[in-house]
Amino acid sequence: MDTVTLVKQLCDLNAPVGSEHLAAEKLKSLFEPYCDEVYVDDFFNVTGYKKGTSDKPGKIIITAHYDQIGMIVSGFEKGGFLRISNLGGVDTKALLAREVIVHGREEVYGVIGAKPPHLLKDDETNKNVSITELFIDTGYPDDVIKQKVSVGDPVTVVASVAEMKNRCVAGRSLDNRAGVAALVLILKELRNIKHPNDIYVIATVQEETGLLGAVASSYSLEPDLAVVIDVCHGDMPDADKSQCFPLNKGVPVGVGPAFHSEYTGALFETARRERIPTQRCIEPGNPGTEAWAIQVSRTGVPTVEVGIPLRYMHTTAELISLQDLENAAVLVARYVSGDILKKSEEFE
Repeated sequence: MDTVTLVKQLCDLNAPVGSEHLAAEKLKSLFEPYCDEVYVDDFFNVTGYKKGTSDKPGKIIITAHYDQIGMIVSGFEKGGFLRISNLGGVDTKALLAREVIVHGREEVYGVIGAKPPHLLKDDETNKNVSITELFIDTGYPDDVIKQKVSVGDPVTVVASVAEMKNRCVAGRSLDNRAGVAALVLILKELRNIKHPNDIYVIATVQEETGLLGAVASSYSLEPDLAVVIDVCHGDMPDADKSQCFPLNKGVPVGVGPAFHSEYTGALFETARRERIPTQRCIEPGNPGTEAWAIQVSRTGVPTVEVGIPLRYMHTTAELISLQDLENAAVLVARYVSGDILKKSEEFE
């Protein structure tokens, strides 16, 4: 399977925050050809395990979340309309007139409606639309829709992945299905590489609402090292260049208090050795990723972070370069396959 096909398969999966069970078995099947064991825990984290060759192997985890932002049914309106609230950081500007699926007793298709410009009052014209003003129209009358949908059912936006020029793709949920695609590519890279340490690749849940899957999996496994893969902001006009990274100019590597300095240095050294270009992603505080939770799991876990530049985050047209994704996967695979684990007293 080539990279673009893999990305399309992953982005087509529906796994809104809290309903990741909808996609867990598919992810398990993608990991299975390359792992000694794959399991889905009670939280629906999907973990692939590859045994190391050492007599006393350490544990390295590589995480990427597979939950996606979405909505949740919050109530009914007369006429069969559904009120909604957000699951994660939904950009309401990107929701207007979008086709959606309500994951109720059955899948129900609908569209998100809002007042057209002709009906807006003067004070509403330039006002940002609140999600409380939006509704879903399924075409069903009151009595029928209530038999198919309940308050609390999740909602996802319908959007396919489009292939762009220069090996770019755009679509929904690339935050962070791009990272999950990297996990699969890492497993492929490791297929014919002997590695001393046990390696666990983990597609985690509920990152968008609190990093919860990472909390559970890192606590359970007690790793010696964690590698977090997530998207970061790609460059675009009028955006702060210090917070955005150009596509195809190198793999962003997290630098800051949340990331272990010695292991991060080893990551840069691996990139130099393998001739993989990198960029420095400076994070002076909370990086907003699973690294923030994993680093303080139990008595602490040395953590590093690898990014994939992504434009238009939390919209239905997120855009990445497949070259960036592949470079990130190769970098992590070469990094974790080495004899990199150290005891604290061995660091300078």
